Amino acid sequence: MRRLADALFQVALTLWVGGLWSIGYLVVPTLFNTLESRPLAGAIAASLFEVSGWAGLGLGIFLLLCLLLRQGLAALRTLPFWLAALMLILTAVSLFGIQPLMARMKLEALPLAVMESPLRERFSTWHGISSSLYLLQSLLALGLLLRLGRSGGR
Repeated sequence: MRRLADALFQVALTLWVGGLWSIGYLVVPTLFNTLESRPLAGAIAASLFEVSGWAGLGLGIFLLLCLLLRQGLAALRTLPFWLAALMLILTAVSLFGIQPLMARMKLEALPLAVMESPLRERFSTWHGISSSLYLLQSLLALGLLLRLGRSGGR
């Protein structure tokens, strides 16, 4: 049973971190470089980030529960626990705070694209904040992978 739990933990970690890096740094830039319509690329990117956020929420909770079940309250004194917890918090901030705010700005800008509207500056600011938090989350994910790789998944 322990081997199954370890395998599920590794799969969850791989999905969360791999999803972050592949969507944020491969798929979304490719969309903007390939599609002629920036609003369409933005809409697809927003959908991908939303799906990724929901997946990250579930996977993050699963990882934290695994760490707590494995180590008990001693997990609260480990770096991997807090790296995963910070990643989860950033996921929630983006999913429940920043993404809905940006979506609302896009709706308020209609019939114009948000970047062609008076909301352009405000949207750009929030986009920058979102991108910065995503980069921080990606770096935390890298740290989590490196730390768990060194400790044999513990």
